[in-house]
Amino acid sequence: MEKTEELYKLILNHASQRINLTEEEQRYFCSLLTVRHLLPRQYLVQQGDICNHESYVCKGFLRSFYMDEKGNDHTLHFSFEDWWITDSTSFLMRVPATRNIVALEASTLLQIDKASLDQLYLDIPVFERYWRIMDEKSGIAQNQRILNSISMSGAERYEALIQKYPNLEQRMPQKYIASYLGITPVFLSQIRKSLSRTDIK
Repeated sequence: MEKTEELYKLILNHASQRINLTEEEQRYFCSLLTVRHLLPRQYLVQQGDICNHESYVCKGFLRSFYMDEKGNDHTLHFSFEDWWITDSTSFLMRVPATRNIVALEASTLLQIDKASLDQLYLDIPVFERYWRIMDEKSGIAQNQRILNSISMSGAERYEALIQKYPNLEQRMPQKYIASYLGITPVFLSQIRKSLSRTDIK
């Protein structure tokens, strides 16, 4: 199991690429974090519960999804190492989560709760810039995904996704990739077979 100090180095490296912190500020930030370990298929957040943390992925892979009234599973996001994951609306507004977040692999997270994050903003204001950068990056990615869904075919969306995340297929089952792309698993299988034949030619 990873030592806590090693986990802190990961998140501090992530932060230092975006903001400058003194050693004292780094120590204070780390003092507000808690370590969470998840087993495969263990939930971080369940629909209807309050999401109490922003979670930084040190190790592992997580998926967020919405389960509709008919029991259909809609993949919303996924999170690799060095990414944050949460239900932002639930976390910020203290309302029931509209999504589930589950570990697809054994995962290790560093978490910060709402009260600690608010205190961090007061004590080290530069962290407001850090989270603004994170939110901007997330917003840009979400806008691009919406644009892709409007302007691209299912095959084009799949190719763009795999080009951006080459290892995704090794970590997330095809049915969840299909769900993320808004297509059926059968159609995704057809796309992959078609692309495979094109590669052979």
